[in-house]
Amino acid sequence: MAAVSTVAATVIGTALALGLSRIKKPGILDLFVNLPIVVPDIIMAVALTMAFSVLRAFSSLFEMGFLTLIIGHVTFQISFVTLTVRSRLATMDKDMDLAARDLNAYFFFSFTRVTLPLLTPAIIAGAMLAFTLSLDDFIISFFTHGPDSVTLPIFIYASVKRGITPEIHALSTLMLIATVVLILLAERLATALTNRSRKAAKKGIREAAEKAAAIKEAMA
Repeated sequence: MAAVSTVAATVIGTALALGLSRIKKPGILDLFVNLPIVVPDIIMAVALTMAFSVLRAFSSLFEMGFLTLIIGHVTFQISFVTLTVRSRLATMDKDMDLAARDLNAYFFFSFTRVTLPLLTPAIIAGAMLAFTLSLDDFIISFFTHGPDSVTLPIFIYASVKRGITPEIHALSTLMLIATVVLILLAERLATALTNRSRKAAKKGIREAAEKAAAIKEAMA
């Protein structure tokens, strides 16, 4: 479940960050992006529960279950992905994108060969942050899950109510080890991807320059 919501939140959050970066004064849009971060989880959970109860009057798809759980997680994950990608956009060298445009590179080429490689470390960092938050979330999951969609924190909570067993200790230890390993891997991956993204962006500009030169030779 965490993987599905993370993929959805990463795509939507990245697109939202790119859109907001092109708006000079986002205004109220910034408020909506930051709202899930500053609002307490319990308020978010109650608001989602009320929204789903209204939507159930129009469609049975919004019965508490896997779909509502994913929507609930994506709702707060988007903000973290958006802010992470926007921070990278704010510090990114825009001259590379302008150079590609000056060399007659069309938008898709400029985005996939220059902008996207530079954003890749931030996108992955935002995705890993969103995945960790989704995996660890309890309150929103508790209010939006159904009988067939139980997350790991809810499973642990239900098990602890019946008494702490050795399985719970083992599961908690595995989660701690997995978190530490993910942090170490993320740090190394971010460093490697940052260096690779710069090389990929420069390669994209060189390809655009070669295409521009070929066009000029053909027109001469």
